[in-house]
Parts: sequence; structure tokens; C-alpha cells
Amino acid sequence: MPEKMTISRLAGAAGVNVETVRFYQRSGLIEEPARPCSGYRTYGAEDVRRIRFIKRAQLLGFTLDEVANLLKLEGAQTCVETRGLAVKKLAMVEEKLSDLLAMKTALASMVARCDSEHSGARCPIIQALIDDASVLHFQQ
Repeated sequence: MPEKMTISRLAGAAGVNVETVRFYQRSGLIEEPARPCSGYRTYGAEDVRRIRFIKRAQLLGFTLDEVANLLKLEGAQTCVETRGLAVKKLAMVEEKLSDLLAMKTALASMVARCDSEHSGARCPIIQALIDDASVLHFQQ
């Protein structure tokens, strides 16, 4: 017989806190088991697996709505659809990386300007933010 666990043991086994489990239940990502006569709901290994799936998907940047869609797509026959979602997520990540690199370049330029200009009266970084819109090349 599979081991049954309380919500606190489930949370510990899945590496989350109890409130995360409750939030996932309210969000419909995991089912809330019926309360038996003993008063304590119990969970099994499948619940641990599902919560870990949710957390891993979140770490890859999937929103909870996207995770809900992924959970509906479990199974070999849905691989093409799942791949499509992953391709979209990858494109979003690449766009964000591009924006972050542009931000890094802009900030490095402002820091270099600050290091090289010793005007004393005005901060080159503040002045660049006021005057130089060209320093901000990334999407907003």
C-alpha cells in the first residue's frame, strides 16, 4: 500500500511550504483530497511528483496558467503541443536575454562615463538618464 502523508509531510517531500500546497489547491493545480472521518487529508507519491513538476516548470519560466496547460498535456500523444509551448517560452527567454544584454551595455556605458567624467557639478549617470535617450536601446 502506498505511503499516505499529511499536508506538512507532502510539502516537505516536495520541497515547498504548506501554504504553497494550499495555493496550488486553490489554483486547481493539485486536487484537495476529501477529508476522511479522522479529519486529516492524506496525500501520496503522485501528489509529490505533481508539485515537483509544477516547481520545475516555474523554474523554467512557465507561469502557473502555462503549468496548468502543461499538466493537461501529459502523455506521449501531446508531445507536439508541449514542444510548441516550450518553443514559445524559449523565444520569450531569448528576447529577455537580449533586453538584459542591452541593459547591461547601457549601464556599463553610464558607469564608464561616470568614471571618465570628473565634472563634480553633475552626475554623468543622472545626466545620461535625463538627456541621452540613445543610451536606452532595449525594449521597454
